[in-house]
Amino acid sequence: MRKDVFPFQRGTRLPYLLFSLLLLLSACQKRQTIVRIETKFGDIRVRLYDETPLHRDNFLKLVQSGFYDSLLFHRVIRDFVIQGGDPTSKHATPGVLLGAGEVGYTIPAEIRFPHVRGALSAARKSDAVNPQRASDGSQFYIVQGQLHTDASLDELERIMGIKFSPEWRARYKTVGGTPQLDGQYTVFGEVVSGMEIVDRIAAVPRDANDRPLEDIRMKVRVE
Repeated sequence: MRKDVFPFQRGTRLPYLLFSLLLLLSACQKRQTIVRIETKFGDIRVRLYDETPLHRDNFLKLVQSGFYDSLLFHRVIRDFVIQGGDPTSKHATPGVLLGAGEVGYTIPAEIRFPHVRGALSAARKSDAVNPQRASDGSQFYIVQGQLHTDASLDELERIMGIKFSPEWRARYKTVGGTPQLDGQYTVFGEVVSGMEIVDRIAAVPRDANDRPLEDIRMKVRVE
């Protein structure tokens, strides 16, 4: 006896309704969470990873509350990262050292993704005071990075005691990044457009503490 995929009476619309519902649920599951970081140089759009839900939800909460608006990219290092999210940066006077501001809580580590070019990652305190590698509640950085060779990756594997997967190794050689941060910090998203803005911010003149000489403020919105 033949078995139908949907064992209902012929002519009923229920199978089609169920199929439509499944398609809708599948589409919802694939929906991406995109956040736009507006700067005077242009916009950086980032996708938040569902695989790091604690960091995703915390970032969304702060964005939706307007927390990041008018904060600075207070630390920029060419070929490395641009960093922001220090709450004390909103009203900081020129030349003041930034980076110690907090929101009063941390986020448990969700370390699973590589620091390839464009990675969105959470800052944190050092292992000496934070052996669990919990993330800062608000500070984040975007990886600019640089290209690597097999030789440089081999040396990092030796120093760090880790092994880069063939996929990660290929991306570090063709796209670039900061593999020396892998396994140390939680990557919770990636840039989907606007890397040229990251490059521009990373190249601005800065002081001895890597703070840009000219303030670069952000405005952050969920798309």
